[in-house]
Amino acid sequence: MSQIKLAFVGVGNCCSSLVQGLNYYAKVDGNSPRVPGLMHNVLGGYRISDIKVVAAFDVDKRKVGRDVAEAVFAEPNCTVKFSDAAKTGVIVKKGPVLDGIAETTREKFLVDPNQKPCNVKKTLEESGAEILVNYLPVGSEEAVRFYANEALDAGVALVNCMPVFIASDPIWAKRFEERKLPIIGDDIKSQVGATIVHRVLSRLFVERGVTVEQTYQLNVGGNTDFLNMLERNRLKSKKISKTEAVQSQFPTRMEDENIHIGPSDYVPWLKDKKICFLRIQGRKFGDVPINIEVRLDVEDSPNSAGIVVDAVRCAKLGLDRGIGGALVSPSSYFMKHPPVQFTDEEARVRVEEFITGTREK
Repeated sequence: MSQIKLAFVGVGNCCSSLVQGLNYYAKVDGNSPRVPGLMHNVLGGYRISDIKVVAAFDVDKRKVGRDVAEAVFAEPNCTVKFSDAAKTGVIVKKGPVLDGIAETTREKFLVDPNQKPCNVKKTLEESGAEILVNYLPVGSEEAVRFYANEALDAGVALVNCMPVFIASDPIWAKRFEERKLPIIGDDIKSQVGATIVHRVLSRLFVERGVTVEQTYQLNVGGNTDFLNMLERNRLKSKKISKTEAVQSQFPTRMEDENIHIGPSDYVPWLKDKKICFLRIQGRKFGDVPINIEVRLDVEDSPNSAGIVVDAVRCAKLGLDRGIGGALVSPSSYFMKHPPVQFTDEEARVRVEEFITGTREK
């Protein structure tokens, strides 16, 4: 199989985990056991070692102008280091700032006004990039749409890991379909993260005949993502994405006052650790109350990196097959806010069918 030529926007913690993973698993072959964090060691004929970084964009002066392998460890990145990253020969280019920096993170992201933004479309074209992974901060509505446009103009597929609605917006999806470019989105689910656990437990209650009356999910963390989300006006799409991911598992929509899902606070010393407090309460046989509480503790960025590796390989399959527009099945399994919501069990079946080619999208 050919290489998968990958570009990133946002060389933060998630990008760091992914680039480390590309190096860590570089020698894994098709005969090796299953790789932790991946659906398949080989997906549609592609191994993790087939992924090659060819372009990257950021705005922080500590990353711009450096090799990707160095930039992924530059501040303010704070995720766990589990592998060195081999030099890529790819230099991080400066992209436009637009609305990518919140008021709460201005002291964390150091922008040099003397560094001029590059021509993103031209950089994508010259690099030969096939797929652009969007890792911009939550609330970067203008910036995400800018990069989606640049991807379209450059003929590049998109994996949208952030809660700005592109794949799930019929107008945007149509534009990608017309260009025969696949898009997977929106808002990445982690391997075992707060939303996927909340969805599965909610579905368990429903399938066992329990009436769910109230539920909440409170998340705290210490990375710049949580600091960014202290600016509450940037959270509209994020809260919709996370809430609808759970609401979709109930046969009857819960009243808004009975479901609360969203980031709660920023605790600096947690760094890239994310802690979720989850509660579901309802009534079982005889109208007798039942409550469940869960505390989930994860290193946030590695928790999503493997999902992105699988999403990238599915996007490549879409390119190989000439399929444009939103890839519904991969989106439903990998993302919180896909074009169509399914149960996770059904989404898994659908994405497996997409991988084998028995389902088009």
